[in-house]
Amino acid sequence: MAVSSDYPVSFYFTLSFAGVDAAFKEVSGISKELSVEEIVCGGENRFKYRLPTISNSQNLVLKRAMVPAGSQLVNWCANCIDQGLSNPIQPKNVILKLLNASGVVCMQWTFNNAYPVKYAVSDLNSQESNIAIESIELAYTYFDISKDTKFDKLFT
Repeated sequence: MAVSSDYPVSFYFTLSFAGVDAAFKEVSGISKELSVEEIVCGGENRFKYRLPTISNSQNLVLKRAMVPAGSQLVNWCANCIDQGLSNPIQPKNVILKLLNASGVVCMQWTFNNAYPVKYAVSDLNSQESNIAIESIELAYTYFDISKDTKFDKLFT
């Protein structure tokens, strides 16, 4: 049996929102979890029933080198965070695509109704020559996963 070397690599990805592509060095927080509630049944001391309740997700965290003023993404963050709910938050769908070595999409995550909840800049230190990194954290309702069918054979 031949071993396939077509596994996707995690360093080749694109992210877009509202039709605008944005480059990031790191994306984290892609996870779903089903919560459970433990129920103790009277008279049964050997175990607890563990019943599913709701699913929840972490916030999506995006990191990149600081972009000079004029970034649509940073403007969206400022409008959502700085307005203090005086203006309605305008959620957007954010699409993350994992590409293979040829640049073909092999996995795609769509984060529905995303909106910024945190904007941060890395520490500034005159003793180090690091690039200033900005971090944007997005809350979202849920995410969908789709993948290229040719990669299905790798996971079956």
